[in-house]
Amino acid sequence: MEECIFCKIITKELPSKSVYEDDEVLAFPDIHPVRPVHILVIPKKHISELVSLEDTAIIQKIFAVAQKIIKEKGLEGKGYRVTNNGGGAQIIDHLHFHIMGPMTKTAVMG
Repeated sequence: MEECIFCKIITKELPSKSVYEDDEVLAFPDIHPVRPVHILVIPKKHISELVSLEDTAIIQKIFAVAQKIIKEKGLEGKGYRVTNNGGGAQIIDHLHFHIMGPMTKTAVMG
């Protein structure tokens, strides 16, 4: 998809600092972090949102990458959040998951 910022990051048309990359998934820091750790995990294939997903195997891969990043960033036991927006609530229409932390119970409840 020509206009998709994430697709341009995948093809290296736009720069990013990769945290993880393989043939199917890319992870990189959010340019507007809301927590000290704020990483985006995206499929390399353009999928506009969760309900557009035809093969759910990529979700297993994304969550395996998320687990790896959570451990590498030391968020175990410190609180973290993994989120996905869709249905018009996302800023970029390319399936992506946010890993954010550390996240205290106060931040979650308040």
